[in-house]
Amino acid sequence: MIVCIAEKPSVGRDIARILGATHDHRTYMEGNGYQVTWTFGHLCELKMPEDYTPMWKRWALSSLPMIPSRFGIRLKDEQSIRTQFATIERLMQAADSIVNCGDAGQEGELIQRWVMQKAKVTCPVKRLWISSMTDEAIREGFAKLKDQSEYQPLYMAGLSRAVGDWLLGINATRLYSIKYGYPGKPLSVGRVQTPTLALIVNRQKEIENFKPEPYWVLATVYRETQFTATQGKFTSKEEGEKAFETIAGHPFVVTDVQKKKGTESPKPLFDLTSLQVECNKKFGYSAEMTLNIAQSLYEKKFTTYPRVDTQFLSDDIYPKCPQTMNGLYKTAFSGKAPYADLIRPLGGKDLKKSKKVFDNSKVTDHHAIIPTGVPPTSLSDAEQHVFDLIARRFIAAFYPDCKFSTTTVLGKVENAEKGKTVDFKVSGKEILEPGWRAVYEKEIALQEKSDDERTLPTFVKGESGPHEPTLTEKQTTPPPYYTEATLLRAMETAGKFVEDEELRAALKENGIGRPSTRAAIIETLFKRHYIRKERKRLVATPTGIELIGLIKEELLKSCELTGIWEKKLRDIEHQTYDPQQFVNELKEQITQIVNQVLSDNSNRRIVIDEGKKPNNKGKK
Repeated sequence: MIVCIAEKPSVGRDIARILGATHDHRTYMEGNGYQVTWTFGHLCELKMPEDYTPMWKRWALSSLPMIPSRFGIRLKDEQSIRTQFATIERLMQAADSIVNCGDAGQEGELIQRWVMQKAKVTCPVKRLWISSMTDEAIREGFAKLKDQSEYQPLYMAGLSRAVGDWLLGINATRLYSIKYGYPGKPLSVGRVQTPTLALIVNRQKEIENFKPEPYWVLATVYRETQFTATQGKFTSKEEGEKAFETIAGHPFVVTDVQKKKGTESPKPLFDLTSLQVECNKKFGYSAEMTLNIAQSLYEKKFTTYPRVDTQFLSDDIYPKCPQTMNGLYKTAFSGKAPYADLIRPLGGKDLKKSKKVFDNSKVTDHHAIIPTGVPPTSLSDAEQHVFDLIARRFIAAFYPDCKFSTTTVLGKVENAEKGKTVDFKVSGKEILEPGWRAVYEKEIALQEKSDDERTLPTFVKGESGPHEPTLTEKQTTPPPYYTEATLLRAMETAGKFVEDEELRAALKENGIGRPSTRAAIIETLFKRHYIRKERKRLVATPTGIELIGLIKEELLKSCELTGIWEKKLRDIEHQTYDPQQFVNELKEQITQIVNQVLSDNSNRRIVIDEGKKPNNKGKK
C-alpha cells in the first residue's frame, strides 16, 4: 500500500480523488492501492525546555543559556492532533512506500519530515512537488515523483531555522522577561520580530526628533507652464528674494528643447511580498489577509503556489501560457468577462517570450504567482480583488513595452543690468504607444498624473515672452511612518527602502524573515502590544519603544545582522553553508547576549502597554 500525506484535509481529499482513493475513513481516504491522509499544519514541534530537564521548567536566570545537547521533537498536546497522528502512525508503519505531499516549500518539508520521524518510518519515501493544485498539475506531479533525499538540503535549512528561532527566541524571551519584566507579563524577543520592531521604533524616533526647516523655491509660469529654477532650493528668504528680484520684469527665453524617446517594460510578475504590498496600497489588506486569500485561491486551483520569492517563470511554463490565457478569456464575474478584450489583441500569434519574465536561473523551487487557467467561480469580493491583480499582471507581461517621449525644456531669465542669469527647467512625458499600460487603462485614467507625466505645449528654442515668477516658502518634511506595505519592503531588503526592481532583487538574499513568515511576524507584534495601527500607519507603543531602548545587543535588533542569518539559511538550502556551523554560531551569540544582560545592574522594569486608550480609533 502507498501512503500519501498532505498538509490539509482539503488538499488530501483532492489528491485522493485524482488517485481514485474514494473510500472515506474520516481521518484518511483509501482505494486503488493508495491511502491518503493529512496533517493540520504543524502536528509536531521542537521540544520545550522542560522536556529536556525538569530544572528548565522554572524561569530562572541561573538556567540560562539553555542549550540542549541534541534537539528533539514532540507531538503537540491537542486531542484532535493525537487522534490524527494515531491514524498516520498506523498507516505509515504498514506502508510499502510513502509519498510526501506537503506544501512544496521549506515549511512544508519540515512539517511532514517531523511527522514521519515521530511515526518512525522505515519504508522508502518519495516527494510530490507541484506549484498548482489543478488536476493536471497533480497528475503531472505524481508522474514525476522524486526521491525524498533530493530535498534533504531544504529540510536542513528548515530545521536550522527552527533550531535558531528556538535558541534565540526562548533564551532571549526568558532572559528579558525575568530581568526586566513583571511576573505573568513576558517580554517576547525573537530573531526576526525584534529587528522588525526596531525598524518601526527607529523610524518613529526619527519622526519625533525631526525639526522642520524652511526653504524657498523659485519658479515662474511661462505660457501656462511652470518652470522651476535649476539651482535648487534657497535656504534663506533673503537669498530667494534676491533671485526673484533678478528675474522680475525681464523676459523668459527658451534656451533648449530636448526630446528623447524611451520604453517601459511591463511590471514584473508577483512574488508574495510584491502582492502583499500592492494589496495593502490598493485595498488596505494586511499582509496576513493577503497571504490567506492567495492561499485560498491556490487551494481552489485558481492561482499557483503563493509563498514564493521570485518574480520569474521557468521556460517549461511558456508552452502552457496560451492555455492559461484561454482560461482567463473565458473568466466571467457577474456575467461580464473582464479579460476578454485585453486578451483578444494577443490572439492569433505566438505570445511574447521575454527574459524579464522567463528565466530559469531566477527560479528554484517555485515560479512567480500566476493564474492556473481554471476560470474562477464563487469568489468573495476580496478574493476577486486579489485574483484580478494576479490576472492583469500576467496578461500585461505578454504585451509590448510602453513607448513614450520625454520632453525637457530649458529656459533662462537674464538681467543684463545686474549681470545675472537664472536657469529654469520643466519636463513632461507623452505616451506614444500605451503597450502594456492598456491593461490598466481605467486604473491609470483614475490616477492623477504626476508632474513628469504631463504633456507640455510645443516650445521652440529661442522663443521668449513675459512670465510670472513666484517664490514659495516650503518646509522639509520627516520620513513617513511605516505602513504594512513599506514595512514589508524594508523587511525584504534588510531595512533599506528600495523601489528600484533590480536593486530590490539583489537585496532580497539578505532580507529578514521569509516571504511566508513576514505577515505572521507583523501580526505577532500587534498581539504582543508592541505596535498598533493608526489608519494605515504602524505606530510603536510605549512598551515597544522601551523594549528596543533596553536592548543594547546589536545582534538582537540589527536588520543587517538578521539579514546575514537569512542569507546563511538560504546558503544551507543551496548546500554552500554548513547547518552545524549556523547553529554553533547562534549558540555562541546567545551565550554572549546572556552574559551581557546579566552584567546590567540597573533595576529597570517594562510595563506591558495593552493599548487600551479611550480615543484610539485606529488601534488594532
